[in-house]
Amino acid sequence: MQSGNYLVGDPLSLDRIRSVLIRLEDTIIFELIERAQYAHNPRMYQAGGFKELQEVGFPGSWLEWFLKEIESFHAKARRYTSPDETPFTQDLPDPVLPPLKFPEILFPNNINVNQSILCFYMCHIVPRITSRTTRTLAATKRAHGITGAEEYEDDGNYGSAATIDVEVLQAISKRVHYGKFVSESKFLKEPKAFIPHIKTRNIKALEDLITKPEVEKRLLERLQKKAGTYSQSLDGSVGAEKIDITSIIELYESYIIPLTKEVEVEYLLHRLDGLSEEDIERLEKKGGP
Repeated sequence: MQSGNYLVGDPLSLDRIRSVLIRLEDTIIFELIERAQYAHNPRMYQAGGFKELQEVGFPGSWLEWFLKEIESFHAKARRYTSPDETPFTQDLPDPVLPPLKFPEILFPNNINVNQSILCFYMCHIVPRITSRTTRTLAATKRAHGITGAEEYEDDGNYGSAATIDVEVLQAISKRVHYGKFVSESKFLKEPKAFIPHIKTRNIKALEDLITKPEVEKRLLERLQKKAGTYSQSLDGSVGAEKIDITSIIELYESYIIPLTKEVEVEYLLHRLDGLSEEDIERLEKKGGP
């Protein structure tokens, strides 16, 4: 996925942020539908599951290796110098190209919740969205005399499935970490409302300031419509959805939205780090930096 063009326009405009998040909805839904066409393939997510990787000295899972290889290439093309990109892999190579000069958009931070995203994706999302394909695979194997543990889970499409996994993970990561942009935009709009609660580390008060129930309600309604439309088969046959729509709604409602809020609050809790009292007073008076 391409990073945003932060050299043009106001990257902290709420309208611009909203448009980025809506585009990411489309990406996440489409990629989840693509992943659902393959079986669970749990071997891909087990550390040491492939002797071929162990032989080349990689101790992690197939997906982790895939992420490392893809993100290493992307790092060389300076993807992770963009303020809206957060890698899953540590110790990435330096960019081959000279860095772009981005404006200072976000307050300095090292927030990265990708390990939580990766764990939730492997343990909860993949088994849920692939359950239909996995059951179909099992029925096919039974018809060929394969029974027991061997009839479930694995269709051997490790490369195709992992390619989609990486795209889904990067889109979810970008969506969740965009919470930093949301927090910075809201903070600069009304710093006086946030500063007292940041100083006292009042997490509940900060959550209340950033939470907009009506916005979340519209988001879930929009997702319901999009997922219903995108998952329909072209012939319109009843019950032929490409994915369990409720799994997408629950992903946002139970995980993406709450985790984004955690990122927003964590960002705010450190928004005054290193600032002098004079700097903070200036923020309160001017309503901006």
